[in-house]
Amino acid sequence: MRFTSLVMVASVVIAVGGGRAVVSQEKASALDAVVTKFLDQHRGSWHDLNVPEADGRALYDLVLKNGCRRALEIGTSTGHSGIYIAWALGKTGGKLITIDIDEGRYREALGHFKEAGVAAFVDARLADAHDLVPKLEGPFDFVFIDADKEWYTNYAKAVLPKLTVGGLLTAHNVSQYGGRRQMTGDFYEWIKSQPNLETSFSAGVMVSKRTR
Repeated sequence: MRFTSLVMVASVVIAVGGGRAVVSQEKASALDAVVTKFLDQHRGSWHDLNVPEADGRALYDLVLKNGCRRALEIGTSTGHSGIYIAWALGKTGGKLITIDIDEGRYREALGHFKEAGVAAFVDARLADAHDLVPKLEGPFDFVFIDADKEWYTNYAKAVLPKLTVGGLLTAHNVSQYGGRRQMTGDFYEWIKSQPNLETSFSAGVMVSKRTR
């Protein structure tokens, strides 16, 4: 994979809230080498409910650009999106909590996180997200929803109070066009109705930023 790091200087410096996280170029380059080798070797094999490569890149860019450090993923599948999120978190000094209910996918994802070199940045949990997500304390500055579509609105309602101002609530398989919104029901309408969210799209990812 030809994936250009966002920062090509002596160190990777990212604004994080009121402070700054610094990762040496040496560490960032080492992480890049391991992750890109893994993704190159597995390109074309992500079929089990995983995001496509372009959407994974969008997640990586969003986390890194916004300096996110406390991330939640609802719907691990076998780890493709989580690898991109954790890759960026490895540079911001953050960590990802990712949840999946399927034991087979969960165990496969654990192996992928380890092989991709991002396991240290991931807290993978085998659980029912319907039960676990409302119990998570937060706060989070990045949330990615890619699980059972009919539950998207419920997930968003559970995590929005825990999302920091400036934080990102993102979701997969969401369309702003009425005819393609059947899977996620009233989710997009609910998102648009929230006065503290500004929503846009990046690749195949809906991105809502909390403004207050």
